[in-house]
Amino acid sequence: MAAYVPRLRIRFLWMIGALLLALVAPLSGSGVALAAPLTPAPQAPIDVAIGAVEPSLVQITTQVDFQGIIGNGTGIVLTPDGVVLTNHHVIQGADSIRALSIGNGQTYDADVLGYNRNNDIAVIRLRGASGLIPAPIGDSAGVFVGEPVATLGNANGTGNPLTREQGTITALGQTIDASDELTGSSHSLDDLIESSTNLRSGDSGGALVNGASQVIGLNAAATYNFKMNGESSPGGQGYAIPINHAMGIVDQIRSGAASPQVHIGPSAILGVGVNAVVQGDGLPVQSILRGGPAEQAGLRPGDVLLRIDGVPITSANALTSVLDQRYPGNNIELTWRDRSGMERVGRATLGSGATS
Repeated sequence: MAAYVPRLRIRFLWMIGALLLALVAPLSGSGVALAAPLTPAPQAPIDVAIGAVEPSLVQITTQVDFQGIIGNGTGIVLTPDGVVLTNHHVIQGADSIRALSIGNGQTYDADVLGYNRNNDIAVIRLRGASGLIPAPIGDSAGVFVGEPVATLGNANGTGNPLTREQGTITALGQTIDASDELTGSSHSLDDLIESSTNLRSGDSGGALVNGASQVIGLNAAATYNFKMNGESSPGGQGYAIPINHAMGIVDQIRSGAASPQVHIGPSAILGVGVNAVVQGDGLPVQSILRGGPAEQAGLRPGDVLLRIDGVPITSANALTSVLDQRYPGNNIELTWRDRSGMERVGRATLGSGATS
């Protein structure tokens, strides 16, 4: 009998509790800057270099009331007053965000300044923060295959020591197809840096560090081996968003320049859990947030959402795309087909997906 070979998959690195939520992605292949990239410095032993970056990281804990989820992730401090870079999937839909500074040991509530869902970038600000140590930002255009690197993250859980995984750059310009079971949406992440680091759940939003003690990437995903018994283990490859690309999006968010790709401020929440399997001309509704905007408009589980403000909703991607162009407090028109087959229309005032 042939031996069973574990399946190789890619997944986001958001550590969650209270509800198992897989964020899985199969491998498909291959303004004014906030701060100018630092001049390349002599390379130090990588275990020495990462010590200079640790004080500039935060451990993020989120709570999503609708699904009953507690999540852990990581963030990179960009300014002394608490502007922090992380992944969008770390903070998406959160009702509360808290961040523990490695540099000073203090915990802060955080607000969402904005995000780019398709590029998995988000920027948050820590309330009342001052005197934080900004991360030394490097130049990801200069990375090369074989370069020694390390990743820092929150896989050990908030309040515990950061993870330190060492390896080398193994490939550049990589692409993964990411599907998000929280929203049912999917998209590609392109031009990623691949490294031989065993990233784990909770390391999302952490730093990819070079031998000059500079951040050259934002941890986003990793390969995992899934066995027949349902267990999984790190697959040995980590994927990071190049820091030059991430900082360009940070600049746009901090300038307040919204676009079809960049949402400024906290996300708008309708309060529906959807069935990502398209059935005809609409999106089936699986669950409803009690007291949320959708329920107040009249939607119920088993209904099929057809249109928002006249825009057809035929997929989870279409739903998130429309909501990313709306803001908390916006009043929208919903059209849906109820379980009896009757088409109905109602209005809803969107809620906020994070503290504001």
